[in-house]
Amino acid sequence: MKNHLTIVTGSSRGLGAALVAQLISQPGHSVLGIARQQNAKLQAQAEAAGATLTQWPADLGEPGPVAQNLSAWLVTFDPSTLASVTLINNAGMTGSLGNLDAVPMADISQALRVGLEAAMLLTAAFLHATRDWPGQRRVLNISSGLGRHAMAGSAVYCAAKAGMDHFSRAVALEQAAAPNPALISAMAPGVIDTDMQASLRASDPVKFPARERFVAMQTSGALVSPAACAQALLARLNRADFGQAAITDVRDD
Repeated sequence: MKNHLTIVTGSSRGLGAALVAQLISQPGHSVLGIARQQNAKLQAQAEAAGATLTQWPADLGEPGPVAQNLSAWLVTFDPSTLASVTLINNAGMTGSLGNLDAVPMADISQALRVGLEAAMLLTAAFLHATRDWPGQRRVLNISSGLGRHAMAGSAVYCAAKAGMDHFSRAVALEQAAAPNPALISAMAPGVIDTDMQASLRASDPVKFPARERFVAMQTSGALVSPAACAQALLARLNRADFGQAAITDVRDD
């Protein structure tokens, strides 16, 4: 039986960790997690399940070397043994909140490199390395409603996610003409109960005027757990219609 290979960025905590946990629980799935730190609990879970989990400690604020390493790593596989290969670009960061003219320039650069440049470089490396592979190829970009609806105090994050959406559209058009086209979709995951949400709720309302909106979502129970969101995302990823729309939302029918 052929196996499935999945690469997940931002894999050590939050939604990324939840995605990895569910993938390594499925027979025949091998996972590469890329994050600043390794997750010992996930490694123990993989060993107990007899699953293959490789974790790369890497700073996606310097994405060039990571993309080069991914290219070299993918070359080591025999593609005939794989039914599918998937890249999930999950890593992102809000960066410093506040009006753009008050955000340190280094923070702007770092957030854009992690949230957009890394996703583009890794996608380029992934598509190039697998271009002649016979199995199904998929790219899932974890987007956000803030990439589609602007919010004051978070211009950098909004820009990174809007850029992710649009580069997904362009790559989908490019891949349509490929011999074995990769299926790509930028998918908004809904509102998840993660450290990022906690940081938004703890922010200065002067710098982030929408703070109370996020506090209200937690109070009303509107936040979805990372595990529930990961389950919904993977279900959408495995649907026959994945990739038919380049821009989607996990809450869509």
